[in-house]
Amino acid sequence: MRWLGIFLLMVATFGVGAPAAAHESRPLYVEIVEQAANAFHVTWKIPPSATSVTSPRIVMPEPCSAAAPPAGSDLVKRQLFTCRSDLSGETIRIDFPGYNPSIATLFRFQRQSGEAHTQIKSPDDATYTVPDPEAIASVAKEYGLLGIEHILKGYDHLLFVTCLVFIAGTWRRILITITGFTLAHSVTLALAALGWVRLPTPPVEAAIALSIVFLATEIARDRRDTLTWRYPITVAASFGLLHGFGFATVLGEIGLPQTEIPAALLAFNVGVELGQVMFVGILLAAFAILKSLALRSSSVSATQRVSTRMCAYGIGTLAVFWTLERMTNF
Repeated sequence: MRWLGIFLLMVATFGVGAPAAAHESRPLYVEIVEQAANAFHVTWKIPPSATSVTSPRIVMPEPCSAAAPPAGSDLVKRQLFTCRSDLSGETIRIDFPGYNPSIATLFRFQRQSGEAHTQIKSPDDATYTVPDPEAIASVAKEYGLLGIEHILKGYDHLLFVTCLVFIAGTWRRILITITGFTLAHSVTLALAALGWVRLPTPPVEAAIALSIVFLATEIARDRRDTLTWRYPITVAASFGLLHGFGFATVLGEIGLPQTEIPAALLAFNVGVELGQVMFVGILLAAFAILKSLALRSSSVSATQRVSTRMCAYGIGTLAVFWTLERMTNF
C-alpha cells in the first residue's frame, strides 16, 4: 500500500505538472496597430499561466493616453490609445504586478502605411522601442550601397563585364555595351524581385557561368566578323536578362522594404551601375598601364594579342569550373 501511495502521488504530480509546463512555454503576444494618425489599437494575449495576480498591463509612452479602460477576457485584452505625436523612438513597456510567467514576449508594431515590425524579447526585457518609419532617402542610401557591394563582390559578373570591355574596345562602344547590359538586367531584376517571374537559382547561376565561357571563347578565337564582335550590345543585353535573375537572388536574400519598394529597386540598380563604372574605370586604367609598358616592346600588337588570349583562357577555365560546380546543385 505504501508503494501504491507513492506511485499515485507521482502520477498526480506529473499529471498536473505537464499541462502547467506546457502553459509556461507560451509567450506573451503584444500587437500595436496604428488605425489612424497617432491612434493605436493595442491587443495583448496573455498566457494561461498568467493568473489574475500576474496579468500584465501595457504602458504606452508619455505622448499617449488611454481612450478607454482595457476590454476583453482574462486571456485577450484590448485598449485604444491616442497620442499627441509619432511614436518613433518611444518606448512601450509591459508591467507585471508580480512576476513574468511567460518565456518570451513577441511584439508586433504596424503603422497606418502597412509597414510592420516584429521583435521577440526575453522574459527579463519588458520594453519595446518603436523604430523609425521607412523613408525614401534612407532606403535609397541603404540599397544603393548594397548594389555597389554586391557587384564588387560578384566575381562572375565582374568577369563577364571584363570580357565585354575586351570585345567592345573603344570608350564609346564600352559605354553603349555596359549600358545595354545594365538596362537588361534591371528589367529581370525587377520582375524577379517583385515575384512576377520566378526561375530556379542553380540553373540560372550555371547559365551565368556559361555566358562567361561563351565570351571568353569569342575573345580567344579573335574572329572580329562575328555578331559578338560587331554588335557587343546585343550579346550584353541578351545575357544581361540572365544576369538580372542572379542579382534578384541576392536581393531576395536581403529582402525588400515594405513601403518604399520602387525606391529600393531603383537605388539597388543605380548602385550596381556605379559599381560597374568603378570597376570598368579601374580596368581601363590597368589596360592603359599595360599598354604603355608594351610600347617599349618591339612588337606591340603581338604582345597585346598574346596577353589578351592568355586572359581569355584564364577566364574561360575558371568559368568552366564554376559551370560544373554549379551544375552539381541541380
